[in-house]
Amino acid sequence: MHTTVLLSMSVSASVAAFRKIITNPVKLKLFLFKNLPMAYLAGIRIKSLTEQEAQVTIEYGYLTKNPFKSIYFACLGMAAEMASGVLSMMYLHKAQPSVSMLVTGMEAQFTKKAVGVITFTCTDGAAIAAAVRQTQETGQGTSLHALSIGRNEQGEEVARFTITWSYKVRGKK
Repeated sequence: MHTTVLLSMSVSASVAAFRKIITNPVKLKLFLFKNLPMAYLAGIRIKSLTEQEAQVTIEYGYLTKNPFKSIYFACLGMAAEMASGVLSMMYLHKAQPSVSMLVTGMEAQFTKKAVGVITFTCTDGAAIAAAVRQTQETGQGTSLHALSIGRNEQGEEVARFTITWSYKVRGKK
């Protein structure tokens, strides 16, 4: 019981530390530039991040457009992945044992032309935290289907992505 309380406190501290880093606009831009340069160039931004939910935006512009005067589907996919990925990264930040994450599948449905600013929301924070915890406790890999829904500025759904994440304990170096 005491170990569980300490683990829970350390997870909360690491989640708070990650949120402080990733929600700082300058630190986010540096992180994207260094680790996800295409997301940086596309102008992906984290609008909000809580333990339960992440909101990520992408805007129609020169680098994100397609010939049909809407946002290119691959750019939408980047933003959708980032919405669930930033939640995963938050729960993996300074995790012990260290856990890796990898996209192993993706499904998408497009329901409306994506123009303007599109906000992708993933509300699977609790499920992601549980999958990471299960991986850490058992040492066995887990996978999870995370849903990211993209909405335009009028609140209309434009796309829905299901991203399959795989989590595995990293081997000792």
